[in-house]
Amino acid sequence: MTSRGCAQCGTVFTPRREHARFCSPGCRVGWNRDHLTDAVAEERALEWSLTGMQDVIEQLDLDQPADASAAFSAVAEAVWWTTIIDARLIRQYMDLYDDVLDAGPPSDQPMIEGTLAGLRFVRNQMSGDERRCFIEPPASAGHGVAVTAAWRWAHRPEPDLAALPAHMRPWVMTRYQAYEQWLAGGSVGQAFQRASGFLNRAASRVTADTVTSFR
Repeated sequence: MTSRGCAQCGTVFTPRREHARFCSPGCRVGWNRDHLTDAVAEERALEWSLTGMQDVIEQLDLDQPADASAAFSAVAEAVWWTTIIDARLIRQYMDLYDDVLDAGPPSDQPMIEGTLAGLRFVRNQMSGDERRCFIEPPASAGHGVAVTAAWRWAHRPEPDLAALPAHMRPWVMTRYQAYEQWLAGGSVGQAFQRASGFLNRAASRVTADTVTSFR
């Protein structure tokens, strides 16, 4: 992974995750103290985002899309909410994020990390005519019959990385491989339930920690 400077102290470090901005938990707490002056407002904003994400994901179990375009529009909104919250937690609360991952069963960690990385890959491919090719209806149902959550993630060819800067190529390929391993072939609903379950647990830990950090 490409090294970068810590947003708080400037120390060069190699991030474990692509969005990580700080070299240590202490720098994360220090940055929050300097920049996130209204802890209550931050908590409410995170709660509002989580509610929005959950509402969109629950809707996937109700809607019966008429075609692939309608289905992917609903999926794209869920992808947006999920990856935005994931990125925010990593940027501002990376130590708590990692603690919640490490606290679960060892077998769950690669699955959760892979699911979120796969959703990031989808997010970055959500423009253009081929975006609807990310999902397909289940074999047991025709178009317009299955709810969106029952649609399947389709297998995708490797992305063309030639036009990307060299430092970005490993991130993109890692996301693609995660997509193929943890999303492709599985149901849309299962992926979002895995992702949202973890993000809700991490956010609960953040809320408890924020009260202590800002005292």
